Amino acid sequence: MVNKGFAKHYYLMLLPGFIWLTLFSIVPMFGIVMAFQDYNPGLGIFHSEWVGLENFRYMFSLNDSGTILFNTLFIAVMKILGNLIIPLGFALLLNELRIHYLKRWIQTIVYLPHFISWVILSGILLDVFGYTGPVNQMLNSLFDMKPILFFGRADLFPALVVGSDVWKEFGFNTIIYLAALTSINPALYEAAAIDGASRLQRMRNITIPGIVSAIILLSVLSLGNVLNAGFEQIFNLYNPLVYSSGDIIDTWVYRTGLVNLQFSLATAMGLLKSVVSFIMITTSYYMAAKFANYRIF
Repeated sequence: MVNKGFAKHYYLMLLPGFIWLTLFSIVPMFGIVMAFQDYNPGLGIFHSEWVGLENFRYMFSLNDSGTILFNTLFIAVMKILGNLIIPLGFALLLNELRIHYLKRWIQTIVYLPHFISWVILSGILLDVFGYTGPVNQMLNSLFDMKPILFFGRADLFPALVVGSDVWKEFGFNTIIYLAALTSINPALYEAAAIDGASRLQRMRNITIPGIVSAIILLSVLSLGNVLNAGFEQIFNLYNPLVYSSGDIIDTWVYRTGLVNLQFSLATAMGLLKSVVSFIMITTSYYMAAKFANYRIF
């Protein structure tokens, strides 16, 4: 039986989290009503005109709606695939490394970028890929190419966004697969080696089947991020030249609501994204429970 006085300490530890959740996640939800109003800051929520679904109709009538949705889905899906495949491949290769101190050093180095904020990393990327940056200088010296405005070309921007995100996160995501690899019984590798199996055969027949449940789990749970293309990253990297391929739901909501002061329209788009994300997250957890036996409760 748990001592009541001892349990109070756990509730006190949880209190800051509950306060944060209430102030930043629950209280702001009352602002959803703006999506169904012609919101006027001077009148406030309680006195602004009610327009029903008019904001949603107007939102879908905009020419930019299809482009923004496509950009969001494309960038988000590419990030999901990259952050699943690259860490998996790297974890498999790192697991085969027999020099343990080198293995630890490599693992430490590759996950360090995860701890750099996009505000700092974006500035570095803009300088590295800048018109007079080292990448353009190298291309000019090796291939005699003219300087390329990398972050000013709509056709290159999605690839740069996805590539930089995968580079930043793959080392940290590798840890999950390496943790799953520790659950494989070493005796299986020893038995396979005695039978004459090569390293590639051991990887194909022991390692990958041994972590397939982790692969399925991470793949299924990633569905909840299908509309999260990364506001912080894109906001710090994009510009009007790449809106056609880099503008996503979050950046559009920011510009529409906070820059152009169309609060109701921005809230309607944000609400639509939240509803779709909720459906995808619910579906992903159902699939995780069904195929990977993963349950929260």
